[in-house]
Amino acid sequence: MSIKKQFIKTKPVCKVTFSVDAKEASSVSVVGDFNNWDVTVGALSKLKNGTFKGAYDLIKDASYEFKYVIDGAFVNEPEADSFKWNDFAGAENSVLAV
Repeated sequence: MSIKKQFIKTKPVCKVTFSVDAKEASSVSVVGDFNNWDVTVGALSKLKNGTFKGAYDLIKDASYEFKYVIDGAFVNEPEADSFKWNDFAGAENSVLAV
């Protein structure tokens, strides 16, 4: 799993690319504050090498809680900027700072 941030000088956004190596998975989504935790909106595309990938333009100078959903299981990003306890989920969420 990895996150790549590309700051765009001409816009107040950061292009964030999420990448998940899950060859055996049939579906992977990234859900979080930036897409209302919607699995369908956050669906990542599966590449030929088995990696799931997707990019989002996120407003700069903000932080977002998120998780991956791999075949229905919620998974944190080990390389997240930080982690935050979420009472609703009863677990920690990954945090992305842009």
